[in-house]
Amino acid sequence: MVDFDPEKFEDKYANYFTELQRAYKNAFETMNDQFDSELVHAIDQQVLNESEPFYEEGDFRVELPENPKERVTAVIVDDEKLEATLERYVDEIEAELRSVFGVDSGGEPKA
Repeated sequence: MVDFDPEKFEDKYANYFTELQRAYKNAFETMNDQFDSELVHAIDQQVLNESEPFYEEGDFRVELPENPKERVTAVIVDDEKLEATLERYVDEIEAELRSVFGVDSGGEPKA
């Protein structure tokens, strides 16, 4: 586990690139095991590739690019399934970020 410094997260790609990659990869593997792999791959490549993780008010959040549903063109999926899968995927990434950086959802380092 890395020593997490919220101020260093401002320049996350310079300071925490490897950890960010690990969190996204872990989330992808979890999602790929539990959901339609074609849909998970499409979301990963067409939406999450332009997502942005932030650390604010003691927790991580992932901001998606504009119009994420319109970006998914590699598979045919109804809006409800896409929304539910995307929401679950974002939750998984945020959980992985907390895990990788050793921060609980209240912003405190895990013991």
